[in-house]
Amino acid sequence: MAISVVMPALEMAQETGKLVSWRKKEGDSVAKGEPLLEVETDKAIMEIEAPGDGVLAGIKVQEGDVVPVGQTIAWIVRPGESPPPEVAASATGRQVATEPTRRPAVAAQAPQQPAGAGPKISPKARRLAREHGVDLNSLRGSGPDGAIVTEDVLAAVESTRAPINNLQKLGPVGRLMAERTTASWTTVPHFFVVREVDASPLVQAREKFAPRAQGRPSLTDLLVALVARVLTKHPRINASWSPEGIRLNPEINVAVAIAVDEGVVAAVIHGADKMALFDITAQRQDLTERARAGRLRPAEIAGATFTLSNLGMYDVDAFSAIIASPQAAILAVGRIADRVVPILGKPVVRPMMTMTLSCDHRVADGAKAALFLNDLAAAICEPEKWLN
Repeated sequence: MAISVVMPALEMAQETGKLVSWRKKEGDSVAKGEPLLEVETDKAIMEIEAPGDGVLAGIKVQEGDVVPVGQTIAWIVRPGESPPPEVAASATGRQVATEPTRRPAVAAQAPQQPAGAGPKISPKARRLAREHGVDLNSLRGSGPDGAIVTEDVLAAVESTRAPINNLQKLGPVGRLMAERTTASWTTVPHFFVVREVDASPLVQAREKFAPRAQGRPSLTDLLVALVARVLTKHPRINASWSPEGIRLNPEINVAVAIAVDEGVVAAVIHGADKMALFDITAQRQDLTERARAGRLRPAEIAGATFTLSNLGMYDVDAFSAIIASPQAAILAVGRIADRVVPILGKPVVRPMMTMTLSCDHRVADGAKAALFLNDLAAAICEPEKWLN
């Protein structure tokens, strides 16, 4: 029996996906689980695996096409078998055309609809139209069954704008970062707790681990390991906010903010509290390389319960980070720099590091944030005790 290959939904509220490339050609044999195609979403370019064994046939979408989620784009058939007819059931059970979706355009007049019926409109498209003053009746929908989707509204907005010199358009990552940071900053009640810590033991621990064959851990790797272990004692800092209340996450999955060309991607190290330091190092290095190449998998950017953002390598002393909702907190770390501090009543030079914890006040209060930073500072002062 033929297996349909559909445009997958890789994110919440995703309506379309852009086909970047086919990893197989028409007529090639494929095995279940091997890379079949690459899809661009708002976060990154992701590899999609083949849903079954057989021969790739009936490719309906070419590289660069934007396709509604759930639309059949190809088939996997048995050798000698032909793909089904041109119109096939989508993942949602509706009948949809399998030809590629083209760039939406503003129509000269509203599409013809049955008497008393209006065009189908996705919730996100309706919201964008309201925000930008777009007349939905002037649009021709490019989604399944003629539905008006986000791309249609954005095309209408773009067509009405006057040219702007030196305008730099945002790519998928940049657009997503702009939307999510705006939503978080305007809806999450942030507060910030700052703590300075003597980083001498952290630097010494890194030097001690340097000769190991598995690769030298970075300061970020050490912090991920320590943060994850300290979070086991502070479940409210590892929690998430939801309209129903506070969710205490059963796992500790630490996201690491990684700078890419268009902005920042948060790659997730799952179960970091149970991982050895050198395993964290190996995984963080792999995630960093593939994030900058735009090749992260869906599971590697999902499920984070806490985020670490380190700008020390850019000579930043301290900064405050915006929470990645629905997470309850994010830790911003500055550089390690020599400073004069009082020890036993005398001025002494020590390599100091500033940590700023941003918290969602609906989930954690100032006392809980302070206690977490106290324990983290203690762990930084004795890293080997916490990592053994």
